[in-house]
Amino acid sequence: MWAYESVFYQIYPLGFCGAPFENDGKTVNRIKKVNEWTDHIKKLGCDAIYFSPVFESDTHGYNTRDYKKIDCRLGTNEDFAQVCKNLHENGIRVVLDGVFNHVGRGFWAFQDVLKNRENSPYRWWFNIDFGGNSNYNDGLWYEGWEGHYDLVKLNLKNEEVVNHIFECIKGWVEEFDIDGLRLDVAYCLDFDFLKRLRSYCESLKKDFFLLGELLHGDYSRWVNGEMLHSATNYECYKGLYSSFNSMNMFEICHSIKNQFGPENWCRYRGMHLLCFVDNHDVTRIASNLTNEKHLPLIYALLFGMPGIPCVYYGSEWGAKACKSDGDPALRACFDAPVENDLTKWISVLANIHREHKSLCYGSVSVPVLTNKQCIILREFEGERIWIAINADSEPYTAHFDAQCGRGHDLINGGWHDFGGGSELPPYSANIWLAE
Repeated sequence: MWAYESVFYQIYPLGFCGAPFENDGKTVNRIKKVNEWTDHIKKLGCDAIYFSPVFESDTHGYNTRDYKKIDCRLGTNEDFAQVCKNLHENGIRVVLDGVFNHVGRGFWAFQDVLKNRENSPYRWWFNIDFGGNSNYNDGLWYEGWEGHYDLVKLNLKNEEVVNHIFECIKGWVEEFDIDGLRLDVAYCLDFDFLKRLRSYCESLKKDFFLLGELLHGDYSRWVNGEMLHSATNYECYKGLYSSFNSMNMFEICHSIKNQFGPENWCRYRGMHLLCFVDNHDVTRIASNLTNEKHLPLIYALLFGMPGIPCVYYGSEWGAKACKSDGDPALRACFDAPVENDLTKWISVLANIHREHKSLCYGSVSVPVLTNKQCIILREFEGERIWIAINADSEPYTAHFDAQCGRGHDLINGGWHDFGGGSELPPYSANIWLAE
């Protein structure tokens, strides 16, 4: 699967393009802004983009009105098709947000139900009680997602609903040549639906990638040979920033070993989960870390640990935003990409990740671990790579058996001598490849 060797870049299009929050019905070609960022994305070392919702919606994209139409605030289907064509020509794959658990109140079928009630041919597309009432005083009750009645839950056990979704996905493949889907709130989706979705998507495109948004629970219930290829690794997301803020590298290393270690009870060994330090739903990492000198280090850990690394637009140069300021703050519009030391650093890390199979498929162990330092070893088909982190303000000398005299310094060039201990400068990250 191509995604297992990729580096992802996430864009939240409505925010990225500076679209108005409310759908004003005006068609404005904003999505082509992505073309202006293509060189930056390639230079960063990313070869796949995950787009948050792009289809017509009431407001924020997750309350869909029409799965077949690009949101007018972004432009037309033709505009987005041109963007996808440009990305593919530049070697960048395209993954869209598949929001199939719920739709918006403006969704055409739900509007028909509100108008025609029991006589609507779409009444069974949703979970509706015509004897009840909603927060919107519709004179009927319907199931909303987790109590949010602006998000109308779809009945995925209804064959017409499933067929409509599949018809739309086929259209996305034909019109935009998409390479995969990220399934919103995948933990809410019916397992039978997911199995059918996997089979159907593979019939459209053999290497079609399915990524699920999972927050907790046993990811292997969803990620397996019948359902999803990958899921969002929220367990390690928390461990990444928390380990630096508390100066306790045991936390993230425990999560990594628990998920991917050599023991038989490790839950996710062999899986390729999507790893990230922030996204459109959480505080940006530059605001989340209490010590800004840890910012390059957390990205080194992200690109060195098992999984598929994903960078959220703007965070590659250290943009700040807090969840407490609301979602629009997290989903900002930037006039142009910024290039600074952090973007150059991430570019180096991304290229190292893509060039070395051990970082994509390798086993994991932790030969050195203290509160403030860790060294992670990745091994695959004879290739061995160490990721060495010193989160302390003081230098540290690491002693471990490298089973070789020296290694290539993949970040700085030259050689690293393992004899007599490995010197780790303050606030440093190193990546060594065994000779």
